[in-house]
Amino acid sequence: MVFNRAIKLGALALGLALIAGLSSRALNASDHDDGEIALKSRNLNLTDLFAFREADQNYQASPDNLIFVLNTNPRSLARQQYYFNGRARYEFKVTRVANKDASPTGREDVTLRFEFRAPDAAGSQGMQVSLVRGSRVNTVNKTTSGALIKTTPLSAAPVLNQLSLIGSPVTVFAGTREDPFFFDVEQFFRVRAGLRGLGPAASFRNPGLDFTAGYNVSSIVVRVPRALLAGQSGATTFDVWETISVPTGDGKGFRQIERLGRPVINEGLVVNNPNLKTLNSIPPNADLGSAAAAARADIVTTLKSLGNSDARVGVLAQAFLPDVMRIDTTGPSGYGNALNALGAPIRGRKLADDVFDTTIQVLTNGAVTGDNVSYAGPNLGGSGHKPLEPNFPYLALPN
Repeated sequence: MVFNRAIKLGALALGLALIAGLSSRALNASDHDDGEIALKSRNLNLTDLFAFREADQNYQASPDNLIFVLNTNPRSLARQQYYFNGRARYEFKVTRVANKDASPTGREDVTLRFEFRAPDAAGSQGMQVSLVRGSRVNTVNKTTSGALIKTTPLSAAPVLNQLSLIGSPVTVFAGTREDPFFFDVEQFFRVRAGLRGLGPAASFRNPGLDFTAGYNVSSIVVRVPRALLAGQSGATTFDVWETISVPTGDGKGFRQIERLGRPVINEGLVVNNPNLKTLNSIPPNADLGSAAAAARADIVTTLKSLGNSDARVGVLAQAFLPDVMRIDTTGPSGYGNALNALGAPIRGRKLADDVFDTTIQVLTNGAVTGDNVSYAGPNLGGSGHKPLEPNFPYLALPN
């Protein structure tokens, strides 16, 4: 772990994001979404984005493959079947980046798009997968063996759809998995109140309570060759974000209603729901433009209220806007494993990365080392997450 001045600023941004938001949205924070769950269905809410080199999760895998994970349907209950929205487009969007220190552009060089049909009697949804590069859209709805691309019903063996996208092998899984996120959100509210001077000083329990234990999510997991993303550019560094879009209603296209890049940035720093809705509706290349001016003002107000100088606010904004997740594939994946010159994380995010512990250590200058929650546990009550699967799609089996 890198604990130089750059990571202190970077992790501080995440810590500030977690502390922000003493509005009614605070009650929604434990929804494990962006606070708009009352405004749209669960399967139109994003929870987490993960991006990592497959060989860093499975040493037997090809070093040339990347894994992207999109999770939706937050707080899905155990032993219950949930579905992807049949009207929506779920997308990973990718920018080819010249080098790890290049400023994010939010340019959509490559899009991986997933669309679903209504479930059948067995609980499986047919799906189609598209590769979008510029104006060219390549869509497949069958595997290389000629079978329909399908989701995995609850409690069924994983359906690993082997596809060919413009001649490149791509593997897709879509179905219910255990939510990999872990965090003592209840105690965090108490710690946050103490840090803000709104309550008595508090520390984290030992062990802590993992509020996601026992919950599932609906996951889209894709294995994609790096070369397919790079094209002729030879790029080894990429900016990634995920979106959900729905039809406009006039039959003329789709409108974006969800966007997520780095963990807890837009959900935490933006307190005002209309501003959050704006960020969810625009691409990252608009984060620094006029459309996001009110949202940026919201972010600045939050940061200043926590004692940040104008100079530090500027540094944080430069490091974390536009909101994308950068992955430099020349080094081992892991959130916080490495930073660029701006102090932004550049190695993606693995499934069991403890983002919160990294954040809270820096936020408190080491006074608090973490929330005492681990992926495996045992956490408070003896809870813990199931072991990650050793092979694709890697996420633990559903509860």
